[in-house]
Amino acid sequence: MTFEDLGLGPELLKALAEVGYTCPTPIQAQAIPVVLMGRDVLGCAQTGTGKTASFTLPMIEILAAGRAKARMPRSLILAPTRELAAQAAENFDNYGKYHRLTKALIIGGESMSDQSALLDRGVDVLIATPGRLLDMFERGRILLNDVKVLVIDEADRMLDMGFIPDVERIVGLLPKIRQTLFFSATLGPEIRRLADAFLMNPKEITVSPGTSTAATVEQHLAVVEEIDKRETLRHLIRTENVKNAFIFCNRKRDVDILYRSLKKHDFDVCQLHGDMAQSARGDTLDSFKKGEIRLMVCSDVAARGIDVSAVSHVFNFDVPIHAEDYVHRIGRTGRAGMAGRAFTIAVPDDGKAVAAIEKLIGNTIPRIAVEGVPALELDMTARKGRGGRGAAKPTGRDRGRPARGESPAPAPAPASAVLREPQPASKAAIEVPQPRPAPAAPPREEAPIRDIRPAAAESRSRYRDERGRGRDDRGRRRGRIDELGIGEMLHADDVVGFGDHPPDFILIPVPLPSKLSARDLADEDEDEVEAVAEE
Repeated sequence: MTFEDLGLGPELLKALAEVGYTCPTPIQAQAIPVVLMGRDVLGCAQTGTGKTASFTLPMIEILAAGRAKARMPRSLILAPTRELAAQAAENFDNYGKYHRLTKALIIGGESMSDQSALLDRGVDVLIATPGRLLDMFERGRILLNDVKVLVIDEADRMLDMGFIPDVERIVGLLPKIRQTLFFSATLGPEIRRLADAFLMNPKEITVSPGTSTAATVEQHLAVVEEIDKRETLRHLIRTENVKNAFIFCNRKRDVDILYRSLKKHDFDVCQLHGDMAQSARGDTLDSFKKGEIRLMVCSDVAARGIDVSAVSHVFNFDVPIHAEDYVHRIGRTGRAGMAGRAFTIAVPDDGKAVAAIEKLIGNTIPRIAVEGVPALELDMTARKGRGGRGAAKPTGRDRGRPARGESPAPAPAPASAVLREPQPASKAAIEVPQPRPAPAAPPREEAPIRDIRPAAAESRSRYRDERGRGRDDRGRRRGRIDELGIGEMLHADDVVGFGDHPPDFILIPVPLPSKLSARDLADEDEDEVEAVAEE
């Protein structure tokens, strides 16, 4: 089968011939006719099989007729990484050179004003990462009401990177009537759930199992001590006929450390990870694609979306944390039917991770021995303990302090106490006099309740003498208390401080407690004592 049999126009066929493509890959041969029919597609194929061209070519054919409006793109391609978005934009440049289609690449790390200027002129194809696209939408720089075709590329990578909430929000902003193309390297249960939410009666195209590796990639595994990993890598690079190679690490800090180590040993090497500026990442990737640099130490940011022709080797300096990442890493080599070699350097504690990879791909990775480095066996029972994800966390006893629920261990005796010989002590020095027990306190008797009405009258008289004014000068208060028993209501004829018209709530009667003790009334201030009147 050729591209002419897929229903593509003469302009596309001419561009493909100039690029050097004559026969479509299996995913392209099955997906392109379905996309041209206008149906939704759920595509699954292993990395390096041409998934990008399977939706790029029919999109160019569909968008050839029509014109874009300002700030309203006609199609949208969502990619998880900047490199994958740039790869899709490069495909549009190569295949659409004979079509008058405009595109815009909206990714982070680039000038937002330049990207806004492209959108203002109108674009037919918008290629974006979810974060920057939402930022542009919230600023009012873009409208998504005219999107006819939506492409979600590398959906499983979107899920791993936590972009699914952003993708769901973006899909909610698009028209309900559209064509959606959903491509992924794996089709797990979560991916199928998303596909059911985004697609309408899709055509599922599965060319090969998403967890299989290319048959053209020769795989090897070396198990060494942690301290011998760098020496093993250097020996493999020197002995293998390496034209260009990716060297993958699990952590960004390890990328920088390994890069400086290889640079110190005079290797032609560069580094690529997510903490680098976008301009530096672009320059490094361009130099590697042009062959100016032979080795690239990178994180999983380069595991997808980087299409470098004729990559001869892939080295996994660290065993991938997720088994699926192994498939994507070694998929950087052996592309387009070419041969490739992949080497993984493991330590004994990586036994469970290697077992998960072999179970996923359905094959056992052949073991090799490196000259000058002792070969070891994998430990299938140990947890990964290199300080990363999956490492065993130290318990309270390992950290030198008791764990929860344990009694503290006795503190070790100081050296001076251990070396000092025990001295004999006299009996008098040893005997400790016991304190005499304190005599029991006599039971406390309750104070009798006494009538405090005479005390209240005396206090009122003293108050008159000190203030120099009588009862009539400060208002009249009357009250009754029934022998400290059931109290009646206190009320006031005149209220001090409110003039002739006090508020109604001041005049509400307040009930006294049914029992008042001498202690309670003694604690009242003089004003309260005076307010208790005698009969």
